[in-house]
Amino acid sequence: MDSLLDALQEGRLLEIPDDYDKEDALRFLAHILEAVPSLPPDTDVAGLILAKEGASKTALGKGWACPDARVPFDEDLICVVGWSPRGIDYGSPDGKAVKVIAMYLVPENQRSNYLREVSLLAKALEIYPEIERLNAADSLNDIRDHLLDLISTTKGTVGPDSRARMIRLQGKVAAVEPAPYDLANLIVEPITIIVGTGLKTVVLGHDHALVELLEGLPGLSDEVTTHSSFNTGGWRIVKRKEASFTGERLLVDCLALRTQGGK
Repeated sequence: MDSLLDALQEGRLLEIPDDYDKEDALRFLAHILEAVPSLPPDTDVAGLILAKEGASKTALGKGWACPDARVPFDEDLICVVGWSPRGIDYGSPDGKAVKVIAMYLVPENQRSNYLREVSLLAKALEIYPEIERLNAADSLNDIRDHLLDLISTTKGTVGPDSRARMIRLQGKVAAVEPAPYDLANLIVEPITIIVGTGLKTVVLGHDHALVELLEGLPGLSDEVTTHSSFNTGGWRIVKRKEASFTGERLLVDCLALRTQGGK
């Protein structure tokens, strides 16, 4: 299960906010995949994920789901893992809330590798003796450790290089508690945008340069009200939720994503 191991090693294990439902969680993880620099900029991973989920359910049971987006180009098989401490009502066959979502981007040249990996994962979930402890974990470090143990249950099918990587990763993560959005090469900034008729658009956030960039962007109001995401100044702005208030004012909750050192 090299792609799952890559996700752990490269920081693509994220905590899903408690107030997210199934669609929110899927969009959140899909937008992380969309920020991978090697992907074509117009790749609508979120749309592909939600369309696939509408056609066939991706819950595996035992608190797990494995949604995937098939894309018509050659690339690496990429996985991002979301952990929900509260659990998500996902419509699982066993009725259990989903705690772990392993989402895959499946390029044309990786379909057989993807099927093999998911098959191995399903087998590992059946034989993993600590599945209840995994579902009861209360930190990203605990989840990461359990996922490494889960991968090791397939040690008969992984090579020595993968086992060595697991040993290195176990030693590395034991020393530090990661931040909630601890990504190797991705910066994630939560922002709030307030728009309204006759109202100057207001952007609230912690990154001063990002706030100035967005408040100086012509047509920002139209962008956030008519699109689920857009790009500007090296950032990808992703709309998560919106709420309407009196005076035709709209509060839009967004994520701003860019790669480290991106322009």
